[in-house]
Amino acid sequence: MFDTLSHRLEGIFTRLRGKGRLSDADVDEVLREIRVALLEADVNLAVVRSFVERVRERCVGAELSQALSPAQQVIKFVHEELRGVLGGEALRITYASQPPTVVLLAGLQGAGKTTTAAKLAAWFKRQGRHPLLVGADLQRPAAVEQLRVLGAQVGVPVWSEPTDPVDVAARGLSEALRRGRDVLIVDTAGRLAVDEALMDEVRRISEAVHPHYTLLVIDAMIGQDAVGTAQAFHETLRLDGVVVTKLDGDARGGAVLSVKEVVGAPIAFASTGEKLDDFDTFYPDRMADRILGMGDVLTLIETAERNFDAEVAQRTATRLQEGHFTLEDMLDQLNQLKRMGPLKGILSMLPGVPRELRDADIDEGRLVRFEAIVKSMTPAERSDPGIIDGSRRSRIARGAGVQSAEVSRVLKEFAEVQRQLKSLGISRPASKRKARKGKGGGRVTPRRAH
Repeated sequence: MFDTLSHRLEGIFTRLRGKGRLSDADVDEVLREIRVALLEADVNLAVVRSFVERVRERCVGAELSQALSPAQQVIKFVHEELRGVLGGEALRITYASQPPTVVLLAGLQGAGKTTTAAKLAAWFKRQGRHPLLVGADLQRPAAVEQLRVLGAQVGVPVWSEPTDPVDVAARGLSEALRRGRDVLIVDTAGRLAVDEALMDEVRRISEAVHPHYTLLVIDAMIGQDAVGTAQAFHETLRLDGVVVTKLDGDARGGAVLSVKEVVGAPIAFASTGEKLDDFDTFYPDRMADRILGMGDVLTLIETAERNFDAEVAQRTATRLQEGHFTLEDMLDQLNQLKRMGPLKGILSMLPGVPRELRDADIDEGRLVRFEAIVKSMTPAERSDPGIIDGSRRSRIARGAGVQSAEVSRVLKEFAEVQRQLKSLGISRPASKRKARKGKGGGRVTPRRAH
């Protein structure tokens, strides 16, 4: 998401950095290019005009810093205005003094409300809360059953009954009080398009449960329809925030940049994948950084903390210190990396990564083949790949469903990893490292003569 916009802006700023002082004509040209880039990314025209005008005012105003070059100042202004368009500050959930805190989800059919409800429940669990999911979508067949399945996966109870959606929501609130649940998430019905019946139903549900937060779920890939949808719901409900789904998609996604400015409701959460953990608070400043190619280290750290198995990491670190690093250890680390999501997404969060590398086609299937190859080996072969001869290589290839050449490539890559570790002095047993240091690496005290 935002790849097209990011590439265009990076190109503009790269050329900008090559200039010394900027003339009024240079600024006009840059702003013209930024305007085209935003429009091509599907950002609402009114939002584009307002954005460019604010940047222009700051460029010709008195906000000049001696510490920054003219090009750096333009980039700074664009970054700050982009962050403002995205919402400024991340939405902070304030919990009700008398639980439960009620969250109402609204949106069109197909936006991903039911999955979002489960993801949101999992998010609240990570905050130490005890949510209850209420299935008030009685319009779509099997919607409640889908919610029950997802609720079971995240360990959150689901309540519903086959009556009236408004009654289900109201009784769900009573059920949350009875069970001592401190967060109530209400999943409502959607339609293929905004209609009067949909709006009336969700309005009556809102009046029945008095939500503390009303969140509109929007599919990031529907383009300018996202703005129209947000406006329609905002006229019926007081929206407190927007949840953007499919933010990992390939669409231009600029319509997402338009929602906050058009309806005044910030983007509260973003769903970035199919897994139930691929969901988190939306941070405007971090997204602005990523759009401008500055990386997103904080999100990368939080993703690692959430997905890495500390016990596996510690075990690998200990084995490295002892001078042992096997194919099994390498497989463990690659699996840890896979849990963080697609490698392309990880690269996009690293600052300073060249655009060519971020755009490169990454063969995620190689990780799958690597895992199959290693698991086709015996424990002895994983521990000491040097014993793998031609016949063993053929057997491993058959077991993994690959060619022998693929096995050879894995062994070669692992040998290179070991060579790199050896050059760092951490692939030998500690006793040998000490011995070598005593021989020549460090100072040895001579024996005293007797």
